[in-house]
Amino acid sequence: MSEEIECLASRVVYQNRWLRVREDQVRRPSGHTGIYGVVEKPDFVVIAPIQDGMVHLVQQYRYPVGGRYWELPQGSWEDAPGVDPRALAAAELREETGLIASEIQPLGHLFLAYGFCNQGYHLFHATGLAFAGEQRDAEEEGLVARAFPVTEVEAMICSGEIKDATTVAAWGLLRMKGLV
Repeated sequence: MSEEIECLASRVVYQNRWLRVREDQVRRPSGHTGIYGVVEKPDFVVIAPIQDGMVHLVQQYRYPVGGRYWELPQGSWEDAPGVDPRALAAAELREETGLIASEIQPLGHLFLAYGFCNQGYHLFHATGLAFAGEQRDAEEEGLVARAFPVTEVEAMICSGEIKDATTVAAWGLLRMKGLV
């Protein structure tokens, strides 16, 4: 893939263990110059654990938007950004819901918000579920896990109760692939 916009200079303006923000000086094909602000984050995984017409969701407080919302289990390992996505999906499923899956099938890879961020996510469909006990970490304090009927999840999406765009995109792929 050729670069349509040339990066003339780049500097990190903020960094912590979860993300890095950089500002790039760029030149477009027309010769016009400008800046691009880019948020760099490692990819994460999203798991759709579904069994017997029930979908396992998690709810947690999302500080940036000041509210608690239902979503599919998801996460990353900041300290191991190169980990195998399927292994990460199995670990995140167990950590957040207490479930282990006999099958974890990949559904695809999407970008979160590629207008300003390079983060993508791997989607997985988890089946053959059995409860083995949660293994939550400190950042998941207050997380709630619960199973919902497929029809209720779809009603929650349509009513706006589920606001997580990643969950809605994953649900669309599940639906189009005939998995729900």
